Amino acid sequence: MTRRHLLMSAPLLAAAASRPVRLGGPIYLKSADPRDLAREHRRLGYSAAYCPAVTNNDTERIRAIRGAFQAENVVIAEVGAWKNMLDPDPQKRKENLAYVTERCALADMVGARCCVDIAGSFHPTVWYGPHPKNLSKEFLDATVENCRHVIDAVKPVRTVFTIEMMGWNLPNGPDSYLKLIRAVDRKAFGVHMDVCNGINSPERFYGNADFIRECFSKLGRWIASCHAKDLQWIPEMNVHFVEVIPGRGELDYIAYLTELSKLPVDAPLMLEHLKAAEEYDEGKRYIQKKAAEAGVSFA
Repeated sequence: MTRRHLLMSAPLLAAAASRPVRLGGPIYLKSADPRDLAREHRRLGYSAAYCPAVTNNDTERIRAIRGAFQAENVVIAEVGAWKNMLDPDPQKRKENLAYVTERCALADMVGARCCVDIAGSFHPTVWYGPHPKNLSKEFLDATVENCRHVIDAVKPVRTVFTIEMMGWNLPNGPDSYLKLIRAVDRKAFGVHMDVCNGINSPERFYGNADFIRECFSKLGRWIASCHAKDLQWIPEMNVHFVEVIPGRGELDYIAYLTELSKLPVDAPLMLEHLKAAEEYDEGKRYIQKKAAEAGVSFA
C-alpha cells in the first residue's frame, strides 16, 4: 500500500477502531408492557434505557424486562438511587442507605450497567446542597464506608455501584474520583460520568474539551454509564452555570462522543433533566449531528 493510500485510509481505520455509542433517554409511551417499552426506545433511535418501574420482589416483571430489552438490543443503562447517604439526621441516613442498597440489588437483578447516586451532602435540608464539610476528609471517609456497605451487602455480579461527580461535593473531579475509587477498593465500584456536574469553574467551562479528555483518560476503565446535557453561562456578578438542552450550551460534544467511542465497553449516554419529549428530541438530534461530524456511530 502506498503512502497516499495509507493517508486516505487513516480516517476509515480510526472509525473502525472506535466503538458505536449507545444513546438513550426517557420515553413518554403510556404502557407498562416491557415489550412495548423496549420497542419504543428503538423507534426513537435509542439503544439504552433507564430502568422501567419495577420492585425488587416482582421477579416475573424483572425477567420480562430483561428479556424484552435484550430482544431489542437495548441495554438498561442505570437504576437511579438518588438519596442522601450522608443526611445529618441519623435515622434518615440509615433509611436512605437501605434504599440505595435495595436499588443496587434491583440493578443487579435487572442487569443494568450500574446503580447510580451522588455521595450526598451534610446540608440539613437540601440533599445535594453545598456545605463546608462536603469537601472534607470526614465526607470522603463516610462516602467510602457507604459505598463499601452497599457493595458488600448486595455482592453484585451484573452491575456496579457508582457515584456521580458534583461541583461542590466529593468527588468533584477526576483526581478526587480516583482517590475515592482506590479508597473504596471494590471490584463492583464504578464511575458514572456526568461531565457537566464537574464543570465548576470558568477554567473548566471554557476548557471543557480538555476536562472531558482528562476525565476519560483517568477514569475511562471504570466508566459504566454517562449523562448527556449541556451548560450555559448566565452573565451575572458571579459565576452562574445553568443546565440546558444539548446544543444550547458550550459543552464540546465532539470531544465527549469521541472519548466515549474509545472506551473498552459501550457505556451508554443518557439524556436527562429536560422537561418534555420535544426537548429530548432536540437534544437527541443535536447529539446525532455532532456524532456524524466526529465520525462516531450509534449502536
